[in-house]
Amino acid sequence: MAALSSPYATESVSRKGLPANQLAASGARKFVRALLAERAAAPPATAGTGAAAISSELINTAVLLTSELVTNAVMYAGTDIDVTCRIEHGPPADSEEGRGRATVGVVLEVSDRHPARRVRGGVDARTGEPGYGLQLVSALAESWGVTYRQSVKTVWFRLEATEGEPGPVAPEPRRESPVRLTRHRRGSVLPRGYAAEWADRGGPSFLAETSELLAGQLDQDMVSALAAQLLVPRLADWCAIWLSGEGGGMQLSRVWHVDERRIAPLRSELERDPPGLVRTAGTPWPWPEGAGATAEGGSALAFPLVARDTDHGVLLLGRAGHLQMTDTVVRMVEDVARRVAQAVFTARQYTRQTTISMALQRRQLPASLASIVGVDTAIVYEPHGEGQTVGGDFYDVFPMGDRRWCFLLGDVQGKDPEAMSVTGLARHLVRLLAREGHGVESVLGRLNLAMAEESAEALELGGEQAGSRFLSLLYGELEVDPGVPGARCTVASAGHPPPLHLFVNGTVEPASEPQMLLGIDEGTEYHASSFALAPGETLLCVTDGVTERRCGNWQLDDNDGLIEVLKDGIGLGAKALAEHVRRAAHDFGTGPVEDDLSVLVLQAVPPTVDPRP
Repeated sequence: MAALSSPYATESVSRKGLPANQLAASGARKFVRALLAERAAAPPATAGTGAAAISSELINTAVLLTSELVTNAVMYAGTDIDVTCRIEHGPPADSEEGRGRATVGVVLEVSDRHPARRVRGGVDARTGEPGYGLQLVSALAESWGVTYRQSVKTVWFRLEATEGEPGPVAPEPRRESPVRLTRHRRGSVLPRGYAAEWADRGGPSFLAETSELLAGQLDQDMVSALAAQLLVPRLADWCAIWLSGEGGGMQLSRVWHVDERRIAPLRSELERDPPGLVRTAGTPWPWPEGAGATAEGGSALAFPLVARDTDHGVLLLGRAGHLQMTDTVVRMVEDVARRVAQAVFTARQYTRQTTISMALQRRQLPASLASIVGVDTAIVYEPHGEGQTVGGDFYDVFPMGDRRWCFLLGDVQGKDPEAMSVTGLARHLVRLLAREGHGVESVLGRLNLAMAEESAEALELGGEQAGSRFLSLLYGELEVDPGVPGARCTVASAGHPPPLHLFVNGTVEPASEPQMLLGIDEGTEYHASSFALAPGETLLCVTDGVTERRCGNWQLDDNDGLIEVLKDGIGLGAKALAEHVRRAAHDFGTGPVEDDLSVLVLQAVPPTVDPRP
């Protein structure tokens, strides 16, 4: 049966694209709920015939089934997802009973780009296949099916309703013969076909709320905390969640109890006896005394937290008394455990990637600036990317013996991880060349050659799409003579905003001439400028994140704007002046800064006068 065939008179179609991540199911639910609720509340003239039949029951059922299909698509396809909602109005053309009573049909389609995987129509949870498959769809939908195309797989279902009749509701769970349970040995497994003693206090709609709350959580302890409070008291009197550690052991992440006074003793008892590997959902578990119980005792079941064929922990639920747990409830709790495991997996992946990224980023910049005799130094560094500690800008100040120091401030084209890798390469290469005795001009020349060769190799391997990596760099040396105030400065700028020299009398001059970017022409020769940095004088170095800060059509450095900012900061120390320039850049525009922002200040310190005669 094709999802697009329609016996109805009129129809409307809405579509929404979703990325394959933890927020996909939430986005799909909001899309479907908002669309159907808007149609149900609209005036009859605009809503279409039969819109009054869109009841809250029909909306809830459509949201639940869509959430399940989108979740499955995210888990197993991993591609972008399209959700299509088709509302079909009017009485059926071939229906005698439908005369005078308007009807509506709602067709939901969930499409992904992974048509090779077979869609399962539902299996028993204990056979090892995770999730409900299409059991919910089969039970609640009027009709459903799967359409395979060359590159797209679409799973669809249809719900139908008539004005004045109740919408689709979930069927009653299949009744099974209960088995009296008291205490169980750890690791014993319930026989197939038997029901554990539990109460069915949840329902299929509980899964939608679970997915909603866990979506987007990037901290595994927060995931376990939310999961525990979802399960207690709806499905259990208490809950404990263990998460596996890197060494293979289990760590108790969260314990929750309806009686908060029992949380501490229950945690203490569970921590003394952590679980081993749990393979089967609904494995009976010894009742801990710290959980408390009536005279009849209590029952506890363990569920593995498995995602991507990896064990991430154990979920333990406990209820007081001899209760009944049907296979339906086992499957539901197992599905909750699967969602918790997937959320834990996502949080761990995020934490691992963030840790690696932060470790790599820290290596791109020096841990601290070298202290220069007779010269105060200050750096302000603000990477543009959210959550990043390093961007395309980089800096360094390092000693070369007792009397000479080198400094640099650079900017790599782009803000992606590739740009970040170039910053580390350039900074360490400059240090290496300087230690081999190369002066300012030689360092820039050799770095330019290395950058040009790197760009040529990338172009050869990746074609024109690889592009080139250009680098702007301001590099210089400070030489200090013992007993002589101030320093001798040699500096050159390769495609970088020139440094500004602030004299004691308030005059400001560029300290170098602009020259070619590094990495464009391997034959470029660079020339340095030398001058004396007298006591009280300042050398200001910035990246284009400062000079090109925009306010409408104007940039901060238009009409020598940066020179005016520097003049306004005369008399400030190095750190205060660096902060003054940073604040001026932020205040110049009304919007957020759109680039990395770096300021390096070198200020010759006036000699101290001994007050003693």
